[in-house]
Amino acid sequence: MSVKKLCIFVLVSIQIASVVCEAVSAQVPGKTSGKAGVLVKSFGRTPDGKEVILYDLTNANGLRARVIDYGAILVSLEVPDRDGKLADIALGFDDLDSYVKRNPLFGATVGRYANRIANASFTLDGIEYKLTANAGKNHIHGGGNKRFDKVVWKGHPSQNDEGVCVKFTHLSKDGEEGFPGNLDCIVTYTLTNKNELEISYKATTDKPTIINLTNHSYFNLAGAGNGDVRDHEIMINADLYTPAGEGLIPTGEIHSVKNTPLDFTESKTIGLRIDQLKETRGYDHNYVLNKAKGPLDLASRVYESVSGRVMEVYTTEPGMQFYTANGMRGIKGKDGKVYQRHYGFCLETQHFPDSPNKPHFPSTVLRPGREYNTVTIFKFSTK
Repeated sequence: MSVKKLCIFVLVSIQIASVVCEAVSAQVPGKTSGKAGVLVKSFGRTPDGKEVILYDLTNANGLRARVIDYGAILVSLEVPDRDGKLADIALGFDDLDSYVKRNPLFGATVGRYANRIANASFTLDGIEYKLTANAGKNHIHGGGNKRFDKVVWKGHPSQNDEGVCVKFTHLSKDGEEGFPGNLDCIVTYTLTNKNELEISYKATTDKPTIINLTNHSYFNLAGAGNGDVRDHEIMINADLYTPAGEGLIPTGEIHSVKNTPLDFTESKTIGLRIDQLKETRGYDHNYVLNKAKGPLDLASRVYESVSGRVMEVYTTEPGMQFYTANGMRGIKGKDGKVYQRHYGFCLETQHFPDSPNKPHFPSTVLRPGREYNTVTIFKFSTK
Protein backbone atom coordinates (compact mmCIF):
# COMPACT_ATOMS: atom_id res chain seq x y z
CA MET A 1 0.00 0.00 0.00
CA SER A 2 1.36 3.42 -0.96
CA VAL A 3 2.02 6.08 1.67
CA LYS A 4 -0.79 8.20 0.21
CA LYS A 5 -3.33 5.34 0.38
CA LEU A 6 -2.15 4.44 3.88
CA CYS A 7 -2.71 8.03 5.07
CA ILE A 8 -6.21 8.08 3.55
CA PHE A 9 -7.03 4.73 5.19
CA VAL A 10 -5.83 5.93 8.59
CA LEU A 11 -7.72 9.24 8.29
CA VAL A 12 -10.97 7.47 7.34
CA SER A 13 -10.50 4.97 10.17
CA ILE A 14 -10.07 7.80 12.67
CA GLN A 15 -13.19 9.55 11.38
CA ILE A 16 -15.25 6.36 11.64
CA ALA A 17 -13.93 5.70 15.14
CA SER A 18 -14.82 9.26 16.12
CA VAL A 19 -18.41 8.84 14.92
CA VAL A 20 -18.75 5.52 16.76
CA CYS A 21 -17.37 7.06 19.97
CA GLU A 22 -19.84 9.95 19.73
CA ALA A 23 -22.74 7.53 19.30
CA VAL A 24 -21.61 5.37 22.21
CA SER A 25 -20.95 8.34 24.49
CA ALA A 26 -24.45 9.63 23.76
CA GLN A 27 -25.91 6.37 25.11
CA VAL A 28 -26.42 6.68 28.85
CA PRO A 29 -25.15 3.50 30.56
CA GLY A 30 -27.54 1.63 32.82
CA LYS A 31 -28.72 -1.72 34.09
CA THR A 32 -31.80 -2.33 31.95
CA SER A 33 -31.61 -4.76 29.07
CA GLY A 34 -32.96 -4.84 25.54
CA LYS A 35 -33.65 -1.60 23.72
CA ALA A 36 -33.71 0.69 26.74
CA GLY A 37 -31.52 3.77 26.67
CA VAL A 38 -31.17 7.51 26.23
CA LEU A 39 -29.65 9.09 23.13
CA VAL A 40 -28.54 12.71 23.25
CA LYS A 41 -28.18 14.99 20.23
CA SER A 42 -28.51 18.59 19.09
CA PHE A 43 -31.94 19.94 18.08
CA GLY A 44 -30.70 23.30 16.81
CA ARG A 45 -30.01 26.72 18.29
CA THR A 46 -32.26 29.44 19.69
CA PRO A 47 -32.25 32.90 18.05
CA ASP A 48 -29.75 34.06 20.70
CA GLY A 49 -27.39 31.18 19.90
CA LYS A 50 -28.07 28.69 22.71
CA GLU A 51 -27.79 25.07 21.65
CA VAL A 52 -30.92 23.01 22.30
CA ILE A 53 -30.49 19.35 23.19
CA LEU A 54 -32.90 16.52 22.39
CA TYR A 55 -33.12 13.49 24.68
CA ASP A 56 -34.43 10.35 22.97
CA LEU A 57 -35.76 7.93 25.61
CA THR A 58 -36.58 4.28 24.83
CA ASN A 59 -37.84 1.83 27.45
CA ALA A 60 -37.28 -1.94 27.57
CA ASN A 61 -40.48 -2.54 25.57
CA GLY A 62 -39.59 -0.15 22.75
CA LEU A 63 -41.81 2.78 23.74
CA ARG A 64 -40.13 6.04 22.84
CA ALA A 65 -40.36 9.61 24.14
CA ARG A 66 -38.35 12.53 22.77
CA VAL A 67 -37.95 15.67 24.89
CA ILE A 68 -35.92 18.86 24.43
CA ASP A 69 -34.39 21.20 26.98
CA TYR A 70 -36.04 24.20 25.30
CA GLY A 71 -39.21 24.56 27.35
CA ALA A 72 -38.72 21.04 28.77
CA ILE A 73 -41.00 20.10 25.87
CA LEU A 74 -42.26 16.62 24.99
CA VAL A 75 -41.65 16.51 21.23
CA SER A 76 -43.01 13.03 20.52
CA LEU A 77 -44.36 9.93 22.22
CA GLU A 78 -44.46 6.63 20.33
CA VAL A 79 -46.68 3.88 21.76
CA PRO A 80 -47.96 0.62 20.20
CA ASP A 81 -51.41 -0.21 18.91
CA ARG A 82 -53.08 -3.58 19.57
CA ASP A 83 -50.91 -5.15 16.84
CA GLY A 84 -47.71 -3.77 18.33
CA LYS A 85 -47.24 -1.07 15.69
CA LEU A 86 -45.77 2.14 17.08
CA ALA A 87 -47.22 5.57 16.29
CA ASP A 88 -46.46 9.05 17.57
CA ILE A 89 -49.52 10.21 19.55
CA ALA A 90 -48.25 13.68 20.59
CA LEU A 91 -48.83 16.70 18.34
CA GLY A 92 -45.73 18.80 17.70
CA PHE A 93 -43.11 20.04 15.24
CA ASP A 94 -40.05 18.62 13.51
CA ASP A 95 -37.87 21.70 14.06
CA LEU A 96 -36.86 24.07 16.85
CA ASP A 97 -37.79 27.21 14.92
CA SER A 98 -41.46 26.22 14.98
CA TYR A 99 -41.39 25.70 18.74
CA VAL A 100 -39.76 29.11 19.19
CA LYS A 101 -42.04 31.09 16.85
CA ARG A 102 -45.46 29.46 16.66
CA ASN A 103 -45.98 26.81 19.31
CA PRO A 104 -49.50 26.62 20.83
CA LEU A 105 -47.83 24.93 23.83
CA PHE A 106 -47.42 21.53 22.13
CA GLY A 107 -45.79 19.30 24.77
CA ALA A 108 -44.75 22.26 26.89
CA THR A 109 -43.91 22.49 30.56
CA VAL A 110 -46.13 25.35 31.72
CA GLY A 111 -45.22 27.74 34.54
CA ARG A 112 -44.84 29.51 36.79
CA TYR A 113 -48.61 29.37 36.83
CA ALA A 114 -50.59 27.14 34.48
CA ASN A 115 -53.99 28.40 33.36
CA ARG A 116 -55.51 31.79 34.23
CA ILE A 117 -55.15 34.45 36.92
CA ALA A 118 -57.80 37.18 36.86
CA ASN A 119 -56.66 40.73 36.14
CA ALA A 120 -53.05 39.46 36.06
CA SER A 121 -52.69 40.12 39.77
CA PHE A 122 -52.91 38.50 43.19
CA THR A 123 -52.29 39.47 46.81
CA LEU A 124 -50.11 37.39 49.13
CA ASP A 125 -49.35 38.31 52.74
CA GLY A 126 -50.83 41.76 52.13
CA ILE A 127 -48.63 42.52 49.11
CA GLU A 128 -50.19 42.91 45.66
CA TYR A 129 -48.23 41.45 42.74
CA LYS A 130 -48.87 42.49 39.13
CA LEU A 131 -48.16 39.81 36.56
CA THR A 132 -47.72 39.90 32.79
CA ALA A 133 -51.14 40.34 31.18
CA ASN A 134 -51.07 38.11 28.09
CA ALA A 135 -54.74 37.10 27.74
CA GLY A 136 -56.51 40.43 27.52
CA LYS A 137 -56.42 41.82 31.04
CA ASN A 138 -55.65 38.39 32.49
CA HIS A 139 -52.56 36.23 32.93
CA ILE A 140 -52.28 32.75 31.43
CA HIS A 141 -49.66 29.98 31.41
CA GLY A 142 -46.76 31.95 32.87
CA GLY A 143 -46.76 35.16 30.85
CA GLY A 144 -44.15 36.31 28.32
CA ASN A 145 -40.60 35.48 27.25
CA LYS A 146 -39.56 34.14 30.66
CA ARG A 147 -42.41 31.65 30.97
CA PHE A 148 -41.21 28.08 31.33
CA ASP A 149 -41.86 26.92 27.76
CA LYS A 150 -39.70 29.76 26.40
CA VAL A 151 -36.46 29.15 28.33
CA VAL A 152 -33.66 26.60 27.97
CA TRP A 153 -33.51 24.20 30.90
CA LYS A 154 -30.54 22.04 31.93
CA GLY A 155 -31.00 18.35 31.15
CA HIS A 156 -29.57 15.42 33.13
CA PRO A 157 -30.32 11.98 31.58
CA SER A 158 -30.08 8.69 33.48
CA GLN A 159 -31.19 5.07 33.38
CA ASN A 160 -31.93 2.35 35.94
CA ASP A 161 -33.88 -0.89 36.35
CA GLU A 162 -37.20 1.00 36.40
CA GLY A 163 -36.71 2.83 33.10
CA VAL A 164 -35.04 5.83 31.50
CA CYS A 165 -35.38 9.49 32.40
CA VAL A 166 -34.18 13.03 31.96
CA LYS A 167 -34.26 15.57 34.76
CA PHE A 168 -34.58 19.24 33.79
CA THR A 169 -33.58 22.04 36.15
CA HIS A 170 -34.26 25.79 35.93
CA LEU A 171 -33.94 28.82 38.18
CA SER A 172 -36.77 31.32 37.69
CA LYS A 173 -35.47 34.56 39.14
CA ASP A 174 -37.29 36.83 41.56
CA GLY A 175 -39.62 39.19 39.68
CA GLU A 176 -39.75 37.34 36.37
CA GLU A 177 -43.19 37.89 34.78
CA GLY A 178 -44.09 39.58 38.10
CA PHE A 179 -43.80 36.51 40.34
CA PRO A 180 -41.98 36.88 43.67
CA GLY A 181 -39.09 34.70 44.80
CA ASN A 182 -36.19 32.86 43.24
CA LEU A 183 -37.80 29.57 42.28
CA ASP A 184 -35.62 26.46 41.82
CA CYS A 185 -37.52 23.99 39.65
CA ILE A 186 -37.02 20.35 38.69
CA VAL A 187 -39.14 18.59 36.06
CA THR A 188 -38.37 14.92 35.45
CA TYR A 189 -39.65 12.82 32.57
CA THR A 190 -39.40 9.07 33.25
CA LEU A 191 -40.33 6.45 30.65
CA THR A 192 -40.83 3.36 32.77
CA ASN A 193 -40.71 -0.29 31.77
CA LYS A 194 -44.36 -0.48 32.84
CA ASN A 195 -45.18 1.62 29.75
CA GLU A 196 -45.76 4.80 31.72
CA LEU A 197 -44.61 8.33 31.07
CA GLU A 198 -44.21 9.83 34.52
CA ILE A 199 -43.74 13.57 34.91
CA SER A 200 -42.73 14.81 38.35
CA TYR A 201 -42.44 18.44 39.42
CA LYS A 202 -40.46 19.83 42.37
CA ALA A 203 -39.68 23.40 43.39
CA THR A 204 -38.41 25.50 46.28
CA THR A 205 -38.44 29.26 46.82
CA ASP A 206 -36.68 31.90 48.92
CA LYS A 207 -39.82 34.11 49.19
CA PRO A 208 -43.52 33.34 49.56
CA THR A 209 -44.88 32.80 46.05
CA ILE A 210 -47.45 30.89 44.04
CA ILE A 211 -46.85 27.96 41.71
CA ASN A 212 -48.93 25.70 39.47
CA LEU A 213 -47.04 23.54 36.96
CA THR A 214 -48.41 21.21 34.28
CA ASN A 215 -47.66 19.63 30.92
CA HIS A 216 -49.62 20.88 27.91
CA SER A 217 -49.29 17.95 25.50
CA TYR A 218 -51.95 17.49 22.83
CA PHE A 219 -52.71 13.80 22.27
CA ASN A 220 -54.35 11.85 19.48
CA LEU A 221 -54.32 8.10 20.16
CA ALA A 222 -54.91 7.36 16.47
CA GLY A 223 -51.61 9.11 15.75
CA ALA A 224 -50.74 12.80 15.57
CA GLY A 225 -52.37 14.36 12.51
CA ASN A 226 -54.62 11.36 11.79
CA GLY A 227 -57.96 13.15 11.98
CA ASP A 228 -59.90 14.58 14.88
CA VAL A 229 -60.44 13.06 18.33
CA ARG A 230 -64.23 13.21 18.45
CA ASP A 231 -64.53 9.40 18.33
CA HIS A 232 -62.12 8.87 21.24
CA GLU A 233 -63.92 7.52 24.29
CA ILE A 234 -63.07 9.28 27.56
CA MET A 235 -63.83 8.82 31.22
CA ILE A 236 -63.04 11.68 33.62
CA ASN A 237 -63.08 10.78 37.30
CA ALA A 238 -64.80 13.96 38.45
CA ASP A 239 -68.31 14.65 39.73
CA LEU A 240 -67.71 18.40 39.89
CA TYR A 241 -66.21 21.24 37.86
CA THR A 242 -65.47 24.94 38.30
CA PRO A 243 -67.76 27.08 36.08
CA ALA A 244 -66.07 29.99 34.32
CA GLY A 245 -67.24 33.40 33.20
CA GLU A 246 -65.70 36.09 31.00
CA GLY A 247 -62.18 35.25 29.87
CA LEU A 248 -62.67 31.70 31.23
CA ILE A 249 -61.97 32.98 34.75
CA PRO A 250 -63.67 30.73 37.35
CA THR A 251 -66.66 32.30 39.04
CA GLY A 252 -65.63 30.66 42.30
CA GLU A 253 -68.58 28.28 42.27
CA ILE A 254 -68.26 24.50 42.15
CA HIS A 255 -71.03 22.70 40.24
CA SER A 256 -72.02 19.13 39.48
CA VAL A 257 -71.35 17.74 36.00
CA LYS A 258 -74.59 15.76 36.15
CA ASN A 259 -77.02 16.50 33.31
CA THR A 260 -74.41 18.59 31.46
CA PRO A 261 -72.19 17.90 28.42
CA LEU A 262 -69.29 17.85 30.91
CA ASP A 263 -70.37 14.54 32.47
CA PHE A 264 -67.78 11.88 31.64
CA THR A 265 -68.15 9.92 34.85
CA GLU A 266 -69.00 7.04 32.51
CA SER A 267 -67.02 6.64 29.30
CA LYS A 268 -68.44 8.53 26.31
CA THR A 269 -67.08 9.73 22.99
CA ILE A 270 -65.62 13.23 23.05
CA GLY A 271 -67.82 14.26 20.14
CA LEU A 272 -71.12 13.05 21.58
CA ARG A 273 -72.11 16.45 23.04
CA ILE A 274 -69.19 18.69 22.08
CA ASP A 275 -71.34 20.77 19.70
CA GLN A 276 -73.54 21.84 22.61
CA LEU A 277 -70.61 23.91 23.94
CA LYS A 278 -71.20 26.91 21.67
CA GLU A 279 -69.29 29.53 23.64
CA THR A 280 -66.00 27.65 23.89
CA ARG A 281 -66.52 25.63 20.66
CA GLY A 282 -65.49 22.53 22.57
CA TYR A 283 -64.14 21.47 25.93
CA ASP A 284 -61.97 23.87 27.89
CA HIS A 285 -63.03 23.16 31.48
CA ASN A 286 -61.40 22.52 34.84
CA TYR A 287 -62.61 19.36 36.56
CA VAL A 288 -62.50 18.82 40.33
CA LEU A 289 -61.03 15.33 40.51
CA ASN A 290 -62.48 12.69 42.80
CA LYS A 291 -59.93 11.69 45.42
CA ALA A 292 -60.87 8.35 46.97
CA LYS A 293 -57.93 5.96 47.07
CA GLY A 294 -54.98 8.19 47.90
CA PRO A 295 -52.74 10.96 46.62
CA LEU A 296 -52.09 9.35 43.22
CA ASP A 297 -55.57 8.61 41.84
CA LEU A 298 -56.95 7.78 38.43
CA ALA A 299 -58.04 11.03 36.80
CA SER A 300 -58.99 9.88 33.31
CA ARG A 301 -59.03 6.99 30.87
CA VAL A 302 -59.09 7.46 27.08
CA TYR A 303 -59.65 4.75 24.46
CA GLU A 304 -59.32 4.88 20.66
CA SER A 305 -61.12 1.93 19.07
CA VAL A 306 -59.32 1.66 15.71
CA SER A 307 -55.82 1.39 17.19
CA GLY A 308 -56.93 -0.13 20.48
CA ARG A 309 -54.73 2.31 22.40
CA VAL A 310 -55.67 3.14 25.97
CA MET A 311 -54.20 6.03 27.98
CA GLU A 312 -54.81 6.34 31.71
CA VAL A 313 -53.88 9.47 33.66
CA TYR A 314 -52.98 9.32 37.35
CA THR A 315 -52.14 12.44 39.35
CA THR A 316 -51.61 13.94 42.78
CA GLU A 317 -53.22 17.19 41.59
CA PRO A 318 -56.75 18.26 42.64
CA GLY A 319 -57.84 19.38 39.19
CA MET A 320 -57.50 18.75 35.46
CA GLN A 321 -58.22 20.96 32.46
CA PHE A 322 -59.82 19.04 29.59
CA TYR A 323 -59.17 20.92 26.35
CA THR A 324 -59.99 19.85 22.79
CA ALA A 325 -57.90 22.20 20.63
CA ASN A 326 -60.93 24.34 19.89
CA GLY A 327 -59.05 27.17 18.17
CA MET A 328 -56.59 25.11 16.13
CA ARG A 329 -56.56 25.97 12.45
CA GLY A 330 -54.23 24.68 9.74
CA ILE A 331 -51.06 24.23 11.82
CA LYS A 332 -48.39 22.34 9.90
CA GLY A 333 -46.90 19.81 12.28
CA LYS A 334 -44.62 16.81 12.18
CA ASP A 335 -44.17 14.84 8.94
CA GLY A 336 -45.98 17.58 7.01
CA LYS A 337 -49.33 16.74 8.59
CA VAL A 338 -51.75 19.62 9.16
CA TYR A 339 -53.57 19.92 12.48
CA GLN A 340 -57.12 21.28 12.54
CA ARG A 341 -59.77 21.96 15.19
CA HIS A 342 -60.28 19.03 17.60
CA TYR A 343 -57.25 17.14 16.20
CA GLY A 344 -55.93 16.70 19.73
CA PHE A 345 -56.97 16.77 23.36
CA CYS A 346 -55.15 17.97 26.47
CA LEU A 347 -55.46 16.61 30.00
CA GLU A 348 -53.65 19.28 32.00
CA THR A 349 -53.36 18.13 35.61
CA GLN A 350 -53.26 21.20 37.83
CA HIS A 351 -54.51 23.27 40.72
CA PHE A 352 -57.61 25.27 39.80
CA PRO A 353 -57.41 28.40 37.62
CA ASP A 354 -57.31 31.69 39.56
CA SER A 355 -56.70 29.90 42.87
CA PRO A 356 -54.60 32.83 44.22
CA ASN A 357 -57.75 34.98 44.07
CA LYS A 358 -60.13 32.27 45.33
CA PRO A 359 -59.23 31.49 48.98
CA HIS A 360 -61.64 28.53 49.13
CA PHE A 361 -59.84 26.78 46.22
CA PRO A 362 -56.88 24.49 47.07
CA SER A 363 -53.90 26.74 47.84
CA THR A 364 -51.09 27.29 45.34
CA VAL A 365 -48.88 29.15 47.85
CA LEU A 366 -45.31 27.94 48.29
CA ARG A 367 -43.22 29.26 51.18
CA PRO A 368 -39.50 29.09 51.99
CA GLY A 369 -38.59 25.81 53.66
CA ARG A 370 -41.37 23.89 51.91
CA GLU A 371 -41.18 21.88 48.68
CA TYR A 372 -43.67 21.89 45.83
CA ASN A 373 -43.99 18.23 44.79
CA THR A 374 -46.53 16.80 42.32
CA VAL A 375 -46.63 13.76 40.03
CA THR A 376 -48.64 12.87 36.93
CA ILE A 377 -48.45 9.51 35.15
CA PHE A 378 -49.66 8.68 31.62
CA LYS A 379 -50.01 4.88 31.45
CA PHE A 380 -50.41 3.07 28.10
CA SER A 381 -51.99 -0.25 27.16
CA THR A 382 -54.28 -1.71 24.48
CA LYS A 383 -57.56 -3.56 24.27
